[in-house]
Amino acid sequence: MQVTMVKKRLSNGDPCEKCAQTEDMLRRRGLWNEIDDVVWALDGDDQSAGAALGRKHGVAVAPFFVLNFEDGTETVYTSAMRMIRDHFSDLAAVKPVAAPKSPEFDIVELERALDSEDPASIVRLALERFGNRCAVVLTGAEDVVLVDMASKTGLPFRTVFVDPGRLHAETYGLIDDVGRHYGIEIRSVLPDPKKLIALVNEKGQNSFLRDGHHECCGIRRVEPLKRALKGCDAFISLHGMGRELTTFDAPKSVEVDTTYSDNNAASRVRFNPLVAWDSNRIWSYVRNNAVPHNELHVAGYRFIGCQPCTRIIRRDQSPSEGLWWWEEEGNAASEQERHGDGI
Repeated sequence: MQVTMVKKRLSNGDPCEKCAQTEDMLRRRGLWNEIDDVVWALDGDDQSAGAALGRKHGVAVAPFFVLNFEDGTETVYTSAMRMIRDHFSDLAAVKPVAAPKSPEFDIVELERALDSEDPASIVRLALERFGNRCAVVLTGAEDVVLVDMASKTGLPFRTVFVDPGRLHAETYGLIDDVGRHYGIEIRSVLPDPKKLIALVNEKGQNSFLRDGHHECCGIRRVEPLKRALKGCDAFISLHGMGRELTTFDAPKSVEVDTTYSDNNAASRVRFNPLVAWDSNRIWSYVRNNAVPHNELHVAGYRFIGCQPCTRIIRRDQSPSEGLWWWEEEGNAASEQERHGDGI
């Protein structure tokens, strides 16, 4: 098998950022020697060898990989992680980063270390510090960016998806796409069926419209994530993403978790790498790095969560009007909003 990597060289002579990140990831996984040839697509030169290969295979992004087999067939990959999963999984094992069972950490020291760091650097530090005892929490929204950043480090990490049982079909489809795209195993956790059935039997499917969302979210989201994080000393989440979001108190890029840690358990560190990014920077990263995304964003959802707790809003509306809006309004939701997918 012959592996050709097509990279893009910018007009200033540097490789594109994603090309550099992909090469770094391959080197960290010990796979760089498996690349037999590197071909460059030169910025502004449609006749360069890389541009010609792109036209031949109908690929308009870089980097991409062309695999030539002995039987004369070719396979093209625009995802390095998918190529690794399909052809190099036996070679790509990353040695776990050692992490003590109950690591000592100084939250002030961590804050100082992360001061002014970009999100990718925060993700890398979290994984270097806590190894495979650090989980990336996936909700099916913009946090796929965190999975992308974690994958590019070449370091081990867990990926956890909390399924509350009332998500849109598009969100479930995205989770499957993310697993395939990055070649990772995503652990799904569900609500405790006894607690959920008891809530529904006592208060009905949509008790949150009358009583507020906290009880329902506690059963469907908080408790399952607590279970999923057992054995983890740290986790990386979307918490606080976007300075324009006013629904939540603005967190720090790193903090001691008080929501998903048991009172009698050792403290757990929560990393919030995207806290300083607004939605424009998030979507710039998504486009520039070909990150899988939820189609509900295109439909007009600013928040993506359970049905019917999130809804489409106009561009001139506050993002908070798309989540638990009836609590802000102090009015009961309309009959049209009183729907759901059950348990």
